[in-house]
Amino acid sequence: MNATALKPVLTRAADAETTSDPSSVMTLLADCGTDGSSLTSYRSQFAKGAAGAPAHFHTRASELFFVIGGSLQVLVDDDVKILDEGDFLLVPPHTPHAFAAAPGAEADVLFVFTPGMPRFDYLRLLGRVMRGEASPQEIKESSERFDNHYVDSPVWRAALDAA
Repeated sequence: MNATALKPVLTRAADAETTSDPSSVMTLLADCGTDGSSLTSYRSQFAKGAAGAPAHFHTRASELFFVIGGSLQVLVDDDVKILDEGDFLLVPPHTPHAFAAAPGAEADVLFVFTPGMPRFDYLRLLGRVMRGEASPQEIKESSERFDNHYVDSPVWRAALDAA
């Protein structure tokens, strides 16, 4: 994307699209390539016990996490950490990671992908799958399109089982 083609992007809370599943609400803020933004960003509010995302990695984007409130449990490579309000995490490309609301906590998290790519359709698909309106196979088939590549993580499975 040409830097001169970039424009300011303002998303008003009252106008932001939201998508949800039984344990979280995502507020869609900026979607690279669809709104003039060079990044993709959304806010997720997770209920207690919310699963978040299984272990995965991105090949092209770094993913940034900023915890607005509550606590988020994250996997980075083979290390599980708890991020609390005000904590920031940057996960570079090719690094396996996963996240969920920390045990016994809610979490309110700002996510940013840079460089961005259109990802809102992926978030909408996740909501449909969680609500039983679409097949999990659609997520698997979209891995290249949305640069979301799932991996097995015994460390993450053990952390979730212990919660």
